[in-house]
Amino acid sequence: MSGDLQWLLLRNGNAFTVKRLPEGPILSREPGNLTNIHSHKYSGLANEKAIAVTDSESGIKLTYRKKGAAPNAVRPALVTTTIRSRSGGRRAAGITAKLAKRGYRPDLRAAALARVSALLASKKEKKPAPPKKARGKKAQVA
Repeated sequence: MSGDLQWLLLRNGNAFTVKRLPEGPILSREPGNLTNIHSHKYSGLANEKAIAVTDSESGIKLTYRKKGAAPNAVRPALVTTTIRSRSGGRRAAGITAKLAKRGYRPDLRAAALARVSALLASKKEKKPAPPKKARGKKAQVA
């Protein structure tokens, strides 16, 4: 089944659609959707070439579909690459950009890099807040 036909069937009603406000944006929770926007471009279900960026304990997982995979093969058609968290943010961004750029889905490059950057930022330990300095009359007394 073509991706356009799948999108026509999925777009009006599926379990991943999120409609919070009647006049607001329609969002999506589907796997493989990098921006969580409900559109054909970012859909992980209706596109044959979708890039899924997920978080795992060992690092960041990039999952994509093999180029010449049969349409009825689901599990053997997927390739999963794990980028270890200790390897660094530049390496993770480079691997993601290379995957998206080499003819797979160059239009998703920016969205994939943004998702990887957000996952890396969420894994970083936050610095402790510096102590508050006394100001005004409290500073003059001391």
